[in-house]
Amino acid sequence: MFKVLDRARRLEAEGRSIIHLEIGDPDFSTPDNIVAAAKRALDAGEHHYTSSWGIPEFRQEIRKVTQHSRGFLPDENQVLVVPGANIGIFYAIFCLANAGQEVLVPDPGFPTYLSSIKMCGATAVPYPLHDKNQFRIRAADIEPLITPRTRLLILNSPQNPTGAITERWALEEIYELAVKHDLYIYSDEIYARMVYGDSDFFSIASLDQCRERVILSNGFSKAFAMTGWRLGVLVAPDVVAERMMMLLQTTSSCVSPFLQRAGLEAITGDQSQVRVMMDEYRARRDLLVEGLRAIPGLQCHMPGGAFYAFPDIRAFGMTSEAFAEYMLDEAGVALLPGSNFGDQGEGFVRICYASSRENISEALRRIAAACAKLTITAGT
Repeated sequence: MFKVLDRARRLEAEGRSIIHLEIGDPDFSTPDNIVAAAKRALDAGEHHYTSSWGIPEFRQEIRKVTQHSRGFLPDENQVLVVPGANIGIFYAIFCLANAGQEVLVPDPGFPTYLSSIKMCGATAVPYPLHDKNQFRIRAADIEPLITPRTRLLILNSPQNPTGAITERWALEEIYELAVKHDLYIYSDEIYARMVYGDSDFFSIASLDQCRERVILSNGFSKAFAMTGWRLGVLVAPDVVAERMMMLLQTTSSCVSPFLQRAGLEAITGDQSQVRVMMDEYRARRDLLVEGLRAIPGLQCHMPGGAFYAFPDIRAFGMTSEAFAEYMLDEAGVALLPGSNFGDQGEGFVRICYASSRENISEALRRIAAACAKLTITAGT
């Protein structure tokens, strides 16, 4: 994805006007009260090591938030503060999947899953997310891929790159599948706060309270516009949490205390700026999807969450990479090929609406003009 960003920046350096809809980085600043909490912690001298588990007050509030949002109160020794949700993916795979064991990953899906699995010496086995199901996860697409070597199943809902939210009944079937085959589940819920009211979010972690096989991952980057802060949370079975804590202790000692004070403020403090961001994302989503649907040759599901749309561009008979390159060159709009996210992403592109409505409207105008120059080769 950063290849597209680099090329877009080179074009900008040449004087081209480029609208950036490729990278999932909020265009909002971190809410003021969160920044102020970090400053207060620094001014108060919180400059030193803290527990590798995380500061007690923060972990206690994470427990309360989990009870409110997922319906269960995890034990203290199930909660681990980590330096960003991304590293939590690596920790879980490293601690659970040995060389030669298999990890099931969504396709299309977040590329970090694959790179983390490779670095840990395990084998990635992609399971398909189908357009016909609006990219929601189905147990029937997973079970045929399970072997005696399968150790871990990674889920992501709301999902990157599609914005899909998998229904409760489907997650219950997936959980039953994991019990049947004795699999761990890593539930990546980084976008759980970014659900827009017309979809219902359910966490698979609620089914076993993270006591047996589910690892719940969340973070602050997206919903709180804190991508540069690197702060995440894992809730896991106590034995797994202990292993991951030891890995954190070995690699980074602890998460900076002032970052944790910021996270504490994020979940306990004023939410007004967060609500403004979520309302704006919904308005942008509606604007983008309605605009894409009005362009001949394009189709697009309405995403239930996150801040991505995943339009179908197959009618133009182009690969997703060729279409993305064409849009960058012809329209000055940077977006990502669906093939960046796996084989099932071919024929689609990811558009991130973490940009102003003015930018989105102009991008739609440019995309429509560029599409009008293409030939529709397949029925829509």
